[in-house]
Amino acid sequence: MTKATFFETPVRADARYSEAEQAERRMLGLPPDAPAPYGLIDELPGLGRPVVRKRAIRAPGVLNEACDYPQPVAFSRGLRVDLEGGVSHLLISGTASVGANGETLYPGDFRAQCWRTYRNITTLLRAENATWRDIVRCSCYLRDIERDYADFNEIRTEFFQALGLDPVPASTGIQVRLCRSDLLVEIEAHAILERQGG
Repeated sequence: MTKATFFETPVRADARYSEAEQAERRMLGLPPDAPAPYGLIDELPGLGRPVVRKRAIRAPGVLNEACDYPQPVAFSRGLRVDLEGGVSHLLISGTASVGANGETLYPGDFRAQCWRTYRNITTLLRAENATWRDIVRCSCYLRDIERDYADFNEIRTEFFQALGLDPVPASTGIQVRLCRSDLLVEIEAHAILERQGG
């Protein structure tokens, strides 16, 4: 499925909307009781300023696009935001042990999932000519932090030491219910880099 067909496909073709939902949809400029077509809501008229340039980050060799899931999900694997002054931000979405076809890899094996998560993020960074040295912050989500944090920290420490990172990224570890019951770890990352000649 291509990105265009994903956004042109109604999510709830047979939807029944409550009165409150219909009222809120109307206020956003959406049909109150039918799926909204792609591009229905215009840009803000007379915005008077340029919009920050951004584009999706992709690494299809190791990680599929969320819009290609059997049940498409509306998020980008990551976004590159190019600012004036030659600075770019890479915002890597929560990334887990997912393969090129959207399948969960290594169900039940926390350590293997952790390593695959780092591999997926590394590949997304490489797609933008960036490395872990450009990462300034990570948010790390574990399904069972009491059971898995020691392994997580051991793997993260080994990986960052192997990369020779000093300082290491700022980080937060959080216990959460992830979007799939067979995923045990997910990491999102924020990189900042200077553009060549920028």
